[in-house]
Amino acid sequence: MLKRLRIQNFKCWQDTGDIKLAPLTLLFGTNSSGKSSIGQFLMMLKQTADRGDRKSAFYLGAGAKDSTVQLGSFRDIVFHHDIKREISFEYDWTLPEQEEATDARSGKEYKWDVMSFAACVAFREKNAIPYVRSLRYGLHNGDREVMDVALTRCGNGDYKLDSKAYKLVRNHARAWSVKNTVRFYGFPDEVNTYYQNSQFVQTLNYQQERLFKQIGYLGPMRCRPDRIYPWSGNEPDGIGDLGEYTIPAMLAAGERLLNFASKGKRRPFQAVIADSLKKLGLIDEFRVEPLSKDSRREFEVKVKTRNSKDWVDLPDVGFGISQVLPVLVACFYAPPGSTLLIEEPEIHLHPSAQSCLADIFIDVLNAREGGKKRDVQLIVETHSEHLLRRLQRRIAEKAIRHEDAVAYFVDTSVSPTTLKHLEVDVYGNILNWPKDFFGNEMEDVIAQTRIAIQRFNEK
Repeated sequence: MLKRLRIQNFKCWQDTGDIKLAPLTLLFGTNSSGKSSIGQFLMMLKQTADRGDRKSAFYLGAGAKDSTVQLGSFRDIVFHHDIKREISFEYDWTLPEQEEATDARSGKEYKWDVMSFAACVAFREKNAIPYVRSLRYGLHNGDREVMDVALTRCGNGDYKLDSKAYKLVRNHARAWSVKNTVRFYGFPDEVNTYYQNSQFVQTLNYQQERLFKQIGYLGPMRCRPDRIYPWSGNEPDGIGDLGEYTIPAMLAAGERLLNFASKGKRRPFQAVIADSLKKLGLIDEFRVEPLSKDSRREFEVKVKTRNSKDWVDLPDVGFGISQVLPVLVACFYAPPGSTLLIEEPEIHLHPSAQSCLADIFIDVLNAREGGKKRDVQLIVETHSEHLLRRLQRRIAEKAIRHEDAVAYFVDTSVSPTTLKHLEVDVYGNILNWPKDFFGNEMEDVIAQTRIAIQRFNEK
């Protein structure tokens, strides 16, 4: 689970400052304020880690339709389009289990359960590609750093391997320097060849790749509903950036059982999704079934709306249902330990349903599977005041701990853009509410009253 993030010189962000990331993190801001850029940055790192090219510092996805984000060139993503600037970033994350390594020279053991990473990527004008200026890992046991290791680019273009807390020992007759990095985060194989006790660095590469494999994304515009959904029996890795694999994922999860308390009743996956739709006030009943008794590859989604006795196809009900369904499936389908970035989950939902989304997200945080908590993290970009208000209420009611939910507001009234942490106390109060956060509702009420009095007097 990601614990902290900081980004410098990326798009509109000269410096986001430290972003504390909780199990539920909400990002608010006006249109084109820069809140989407934070998610774009993480997805850029993810698609870089997933890509086969090991030498490219960043994969920007230019012209690739299968890329989650298509960001153009380095000039397009660097702050003020100034290619002399360097994009710097750092983040901390917890590991699902404790990792350990032994110094092959001294026999000393090192154990860690939290990792920190920092890197700086610059632009080489000569061949027009970004390169890693430096990278550094910190390995922590709780709050204590037990080991560190870094690669720093020297003036001749080679890299120097260094550690302040771990004595790296060269192999005899292996005095060559390290020539490159693996993407933005990795140590090349020759590090193990050049040093007698550096085998653990490949574990760091693996943990970085593991982190980004656990990050999923769902965009603000989901696929339109179909009447028939093919499914060949495969188990998709996720539901897709547009929710295109929502129904196959539901079918693949048919035998999974979820509950929301240590001894709570376990319910089938599809029943959990149906219950969530009911909680949102959108339907009475929901089911996914084969098109016919002879069909095992084609399925249809049937819905019974409120105060109706008829089953209808998904395209025949309100658009909001089809748009929120991928949100629900993504949250409960994600593997344990995942981090989900979701943009505008409330789109096409009426205010009451937007409020209930906060309750669904709390359910996601509390969900258990196989007797264990799923520990799914949600980073949500939203415009919904109703969602935030319900979350404040639930914090006051102790339905969620106030430290398990954080919110940020993108402030564009100052230059450069800043990210403000909304301080929420144990009673759900926001202590530093920004001016006109959701517009000035009272100003509209006063203006309406004045006009009404004026018109009445004119009569």
